Amino acid sequence: LGQVRVGQVAPAAGPQDDFVSTLQGLVAKVNEVSAQAGRLTVAYERGEETDLAKVMLARQQASIGFEATLQVRNKVLAAYKEIMSMAV
Repeated sequence: LGQVRVGQVAPAAGPQDDFVSTLQGLVAKVNEVSAQAGRLTVAYERGEETDLAKVMLARQQASIGFEATLQVRNKVLAAYKEIMSMAV
């Protein structure tokens, strides 16, 4: 896979590849923020973290990131359904 023979032209990375990689990066970032919020929550429950505002802020950031990701997913699915229902 991924080998180019002599005389062949390698396919250029198109907008689809950029979109997919951007989406993957954003989902990974949301996951990272959520994991950090989880770690801070556990640390607070154990008594290791004393700044409640920091914990609540991290949890709120994770929640907002998840909601934004969910809305993007819904819009992408709606666009896909609309495109698939078009007559060719």
